[in-house]
Amino acid sequence: MNPFEQHGAFSWFELMTTKPEAAQQFYSQLLGWALEESLVDGIPYTVVKVGGQEVGGMMGMPPNAPAMPPTWGVYITVENVEETTQKATELGGKVLMPPHDIPGVGRFSLIQDPQGATFYAITYSAPQQG
Repeated sequence: MNPFEQHGAFSWFELMTTKPEAAQQFYSQLLGWALEESLVDGIPYTVVKVGGQEVGGMMGMPPNAPAMPPTWGVYITVENVEETTQKATELGGKVLMPPHDIPGVGRFSLIQDPQGATFYAITYSAPQQG
Protein backbone atom coordinates (compact mmCIF):
# COMPACT_ATOMS: atom_id res chain seq x y z
CA MET A 1 0.00 0.00 0.00
CA ASN A 2 1.22 3.48 -0.86
CA PRO A 3 -0.20 5.84 1.80
CA PHE A 4 0.04 8.75 -0.66
CA GLU A 5 -2.44 7.01 -2.97
CA GLN A 6 -4.65 5.00 -0.59
CA HIS A 7 -7.90 6.72 0.41
CA GLY A 8 -8.13 6.84 4.22
CA ALA A 9 -4.43 6.18 4.89
CA PHE A 10 -2.36 8.33 7.22
CA SER A 11 0.27 9.74 4.89
CA TRP A 12 2.20 12.59 6.55
CA PHE A 13 2.91 14.00 9.99
CA GLU A 14 3.85 17.63 10.56
CA LEU A 15 5.02 19.63 13.54
CA MET A 16 4.25 23.35 13.69
CA THR A 17 6.26 24.93 16.47
CA THR A 18 7.47 28.26 17.81
CA LYS A 19 11.05 26.94 18.00
CA PRO A 20 11.81 24.78 14.94
CA GLU A 21 15.56 24.55 15.61
CA ALA A 22 15.00 23.30 19.17
CA ALA A 23 12.44 20.76 17.91
CA GLN A 24 14.85 19.54 15.23
CA GLN A 25 17.56 18.99 17.81
CA PHE A 26 15.21 17.28 20.29
CA TYR A 27 13.60 14.83 17.84
CA SER A 28 16.74 14.01 15.87
CA GLN A 29 18.61 13.17 19.10
CA LEU A 30 15.67 11.37 20.70
CA LEU A 31 14.57 9.28 17.71
CA GLY A 32 17.55 9.35 15.34
CA TRP A 33 15.59 11.12 12.61
CA ALA A 34 17.47 12.40 9.57
CA LEU A 35 16.46 15.96 8.76
CA GLU A 36 16.61 17.70 5.41
CA GLU A 37 16.14 21.46 5.08
CA SER A 38 14.08 22.84 2.21
CA LEU A 39 11.72 25.64 1.23
CA VAL A 40 8.01 25.06 0.63
CA ASP A 41 6.31 27.99 -1.05
CA GLY A 42 9.16 30.18 0.22
CA ILE A 43 8.77 29.02 3.85
CA PRO A 44 11.61 27.13 5.61
CA TYR A 45 10.58 23.49 6.03
CA THR A 46 12.40 20.50 7.49
CA VAL A 47 11.62 17.08 6.02
CA VAL A 48 11.83 14.19 8.49
CA LYS A 49 13.27 10.90 7.22
CA VAL A 50 13.25 7.51 8.90
CA GLY A 51 15.27 4.76 7.27
CA GLY A 52 15.77 7.04 4.25
CA GLN A 53 12.00 7.43 3.75
CA GLU A 54 10.22 10.78 4.05
CA VAL A 55 7.54 10.50 6.74
CA GLY A 56 6.84 14.04 7.88
CA GLY A 57 8.04 17.55 8.39
CA MET A 58 8.61 20.42 10.79
CA MET A 59 8.09 24.12 10.39
CA GLY A 60 7.75 27.34 12.34
CA MET A 61 4.29 28.72 12.99
CA PRO A 62 3.02 30.45 9.84
CA PRO A 63 2.61 34.22 10.26
CA ASN A 64 -1.15 34.00 9.68
CA ALA A 65 -1.67 31.10 12.14
CA PRO A 66 -3.87 31.80 15.14
CA ALA A 67 -2.19 31.79 18.55
CA MET A 68 -1.82 28.14 19.49
CA PRO A 69 0.71 25.89 21.19
CA PRO A 70 3.13 23.81 19.13
CA THR A 71 1.30 20.81 17.76
CA TRP A 72 1.66 17.73 15.59
CA GLY A 73 -0.76 17.52 12.66
CA VAL A 74 -1.70 14.43 10.70
CA TYR A 75 -2.54 14.20 7.00
CA ILE A 76 -5.01 11.61 5.72
CA THR A 77 -5.08 10.83 2.00
CA VAL A 78 -8.46 11.22 0.30
CA GLU A 79 -9.54 10.77 -3.31
CA ASN A 80 -11.23 14.19 -3.50
CA VAL A 81 -10.53 16.82 -0.86
CA GLU A 82 -13.55 18.96 -1.78
CA GLU A 83 -15.98 16.04 -1.47
CA THR A 84 -14.39 14.85 1.78
CA THR A 85 -14.50 18.36 3.26
CA GLN A 86 -18.17 18.73 2.37
CA LYS A 87 -19.04 15.29 3.73
CA ALA A 88 -17.25 16.09 6.99
CA THR A 89 -19.55 19.06 7.57
CA GLU A 90 -22.60 16.92 6.76
CA LEU A 91 -21.43 14.46 9.43
CA GLY A 92 -21.08 17.17 12.08
CA GLY A 93 -17.46 18.17 11.50
CA LYS A 94 -16.21 21.72 11.08
CA VAL A 95 -13.98 23.13 8.34
CA LEU A 96 -11.18 25.13 9.94
CA MET A 97 -9.37 25.79 6.65
CA PRO A 98 -11.11 25.29 3.31
CA PRO A 99 -9.36 23.36 0.53
CA HIS A 100 -6.38 25.06 -1.00
CA ASP A 101 -3.22 24.10 -2.86
CA ILE A 102 0.29 23.26 -1.74
CA PRO A 103 2.24 23.90 -4.96
CA GLY A 104 3.78 20.71 -6.32
CA VAL A 105 2.19 18.55 -3.59
CA GLY A 106 -1.60 18.60 -3.73
CA ARG A 107 -4.75 20.12 -2.30
CA PHE A 108 -5.70 19.99 1.38
CA SER A 109 -8.09 21.22 4.03
CA LEU A 110 -8.11 21.29 7.83
CA ILE A 111 -11.09 19.58 9.42
CA GLN A 112 -12.25 19.28 13.03
CA ASP A 113 -14.25 16.18 13.90
CA PRO A 114 -17.41 16.42 16.06
CA GLN A 115 -15.35 15.58 19.17
CA GLY A 116 -12.85 18.41 18.52
CA ALA A 117 -9.86 16.50 17.08
CA THR A 118 -8.30 18.01 13.97
CA PHE A 119 -6.71 16.48 10.86
CA TYR A 120 -5.73 17.49 7.35
CA ALA A 121 -7.46 15.83 4.40
CA ILE A 122 -5.20 15.81 1.34
CA THR A 123 -5.39 14.76 -2.30
CA TYR A 124 -1.87 14.49 -3.72
CA SER A 125 -1.36 15.84 -7.22
CA ALA A 126 2.09 14.44 -7.88
CA PRO A 127 3.53 11.00 -7.16
CA GLN A 128 4.98 10.95 -3.65
CA GLN A 129 7.51 8.62 -2.14
CA GLY A 130 5.87 5.76 -0.28
